[in-house]
Amino acid sequence: MGGTLYLVATPIGNLEDLTFRALRVIRDSGLLLCEDTRHTRKLLQAYGISRSLVSLHKFNERSREGMVMSALAEGRTVALVSDAGSPAISDPGSRLVAAVWGHGYRAESVPGPCSVVAALTASGLPADSFVFLGFVPVKRGQRSRFVEAIASATRTVVFFESPYRVEKLLEELSNRIADRSLVICRELTKRYEQVVRGTVAEVRSVLGDRKPRGEYVFVVEESRGKVDSL
Repeated sequence: MGGTLYLVATPIGNLEDLTFRALRVIRDSGLLLCEDTRHTRKLLQAYGISRSLVSLHKFNERSREGMVMSALAEGRTVALVSDAGSPAISDPGSRLVAAVWGHGYRAESVPGPCSVVAALTASGLPADSFVFLGFVPVKRGQRSRFVEAIASATRTVVFFESPYRVEKLLEELSNRIADRSLVICRELTKRYEQVVRGTVAEVRSVLGDRKPRGEYVFVVEESRGKVDSL
């Protein structure tokens, strides 16, 4: 039957959020892949785990496939972790998972921390149906279409934005949906976690001229006009 690839969710901030099962899989796996070896080594040190690490990121994901398939063919378990949250969610992993299934092996999720779900549940906005759009594009045309999709979405929208472009995005949203409810979550589960809630215009006013820092998750209310199929 061969081995199994485990996709292990790791803390998005607070190290206490690592599950018992995640610890066991990380400790006992035959091959441990991670997005950044330096980052994952700090996590392992916090739990007294000493392991060899192999990097897997967007630039080498394809080239690691042979190593993973060989390990699985030998019946070994392989664990993949990203720097934070669940692998393959705006992080490397989906290509590898597809290859594993394609070769007849099994991929299994070890669920845990996820900034998308954490922000959505803390937002107070409808969570029975939502759409996740990943990171806001940088290129102007793609960015404009992204904002338009948010404005016309018929479900709660969740997405990420870099702190370097938060001010610009708030201006773009204000020009399009100033009265729509918005929740911004920053540094989730960390010491300086911040959740700001209000209309787009109100949130922009609250944040003011303060320099954005940390990781940002945006949660936007659905369109009240119900004009699109997002």
